[in-house]
Amino acid sequence: MARKPPDAVILDLGLPDMDGQEVLKKARAFYDGPLIILSARDREIEKIDALDNGADDYVEKPFGVGELLARLRVALRNRLLRDASEPVVHAGDLDIDLVRRLVTRCGEAVRLSPREYDLLAALVEGNGRVLTHRQLLTAVWGPANADDVQYLRVFVGHLRQKLETEPAAPRYLITEPGVGYRFVSQP
Repeated sequence: MARKPPDAVILDLGLPDMDGQEVLKKARAFYDGPLIILSARDREIEKIDALDNGADDYVEKPFGVGELLARLRVALRNRLLRDASEPVVHAGDLDIDLVRRLVTRCGEAVRLSPREYDLLAALVEGNGRVLTHRQLLTAVWGPANADDVQYLRVFVGHLRQKLETEPAAPRYLITEPGVGYRFVSQP
């Protein structure tokens, strides 16, 4: 049994044992997070029913993976907007806007690559908890890269160069040796 609800659900309406519309209705009874329908059903009435039954979006097969991921990011951003009373995290001279994907240091915009931003967002959303190498690698690069710890170290180094006043003595991106990293908003 899951202890934490998923960040998002992608549901195919073409299930072997039950109609996907019924699963959607049952899921909405206990899950209020982003729910995207992925289906080969292309009739307008199917789409309308899914959206009326609580789906946040509807993607038709065949689909492009890039489009699906973009729609998933939108759904997650919309949830952040809905759930967060203050979507901007303030940490010393850093401001991280999780909805608009903007980072500033001392009022100046910090240019991050999409991966750097995703890594920073994952750490910030960890709320000061230690996130293991595997958790971060899986969240940002996917399960195929779950053991590429050196890759993660390189990206953390890039983030420290861009965000920390003294990268050699970090205040925000803290290493937990042999375990992972944590983001500290109150250094």
